[in-house]
Amino acid sequence: MFNYVDLVIAFFIALISTFLLTYPIKKLAIKLGVVDLPNARKIHKYVTPRLGGVAIFLGAFLGALYLQPKHEHLLEILLGAIVILITGMLDDKYQIRPVIKLSGQLIAASFLISSGLIIERITVPVFGLVDLGFFSVLITVLWVVGITNAINLIDGLDGLATGVTTIALISMFVMAIIDVQLIAAYLCIVLIGANLGFLYHNFYPAKIYMGDTGSNFLGYSIAVVSMLGLFKNIALFSFIIPIIILAVPIFDTLFAIIRRAYNKENIMMADNKHIHYQLLRAGYSHRKTVLIIYGFSALFGTMAILFSNAPLSMTMIVTCLIIILIHIFAELGGLVMNGKKPVLDALGKLFKRRERE
Repeated sequence: MFNYVDLVIAFFIALISTFLLTYPIKKLAIKLGVVDLPNARKIHKYVTPRLGGVAIFLGAFLGALYLQPKHEHLLEILLGAIVILITGMLDDKYQIRPVIKLSGQLIAASFLISSGLIIERITVPVFGLVDLGFFSVLITVLWVVGITNAINLIDGLDGLATGVTTIALISMFVMAIIDVQLIAAYLCIVLIGANLGFLYHNFYPAKIYMGDTGSNFLGYSIAVVSMLGLFKNIALFSFIIPIIILAVPIFDTLFAIIRRAYNKENIMMADNKHIHYQLLRAGYSHRKTVLIIYGFSALFGTMAILFSNAPLSMTMIVTCLIIILIHIFAELGGLVMNGKKPVLDALGKLFKRRERE
């Protein structure tokens, strides 16, 4: 069972530690020249220090030290996190090639696999519990690498990746409490605290960025937490739950790949056509754009919690709502109906009519 007092204490240790550690790390990043320079693709206009992910990692680590979690895969999880952290730091400093970043992510995933932490089975309607067999290793690698990069790609605006991952972790924490998944809850609470401690420095206008150090670490951590908790759930449709929780970064990445492939562009090449950039072009301010995507993340997280605990009849309703949300999200990305936005336009007219009334 959970000791909620310990969870609260660990949360504040992670929050306060990250908040305080960000100050010296910001100075260190400037001294070492680990900074983000403005360019045509980026929004910010001033040189901004990176390496904020180091503060997030250290804050979460200190919170976890208080909780002293025990788990058979904990050492390998930590080793994988360190590899991810080092890879991210090198990229923040030297802008390393994508293949080197991918190698670091694969090494981190290999630590998990060698320890036996893999996605072994999923629950599928009609078929029930399906053992993945040989494919379990491949799916585990794709999941870890995919989620790590999805969080990295959404880190395009001040506070965006920090807030989106915090909302996802809160959803995972709620589900870990419901399912009594002790290790998942422990990792969630310290990561939430660390994220919120960093968000003070990172929200618009940001004084420091988490960099690839932070986005890769958070992506890796979320992938691991979902493997420890969500994929262990044997409820109907359980394999869909982590996808719903992470719908914003997953579908933003998926839409980017589809868009680039359709336009015959390099799918690995960064661009400024992600959902957040589309909202900025639509006339929303930097702050409103971030808050809108926070709202989507919260809706998807809520849907996932309902989805996992609702009876079958309610699950169908939740599924319809999720499909509508994904369609709206695709409209924002300009991927449906030749860039037209019928659902968004209808909602806009409805809100304007209500304002007039």
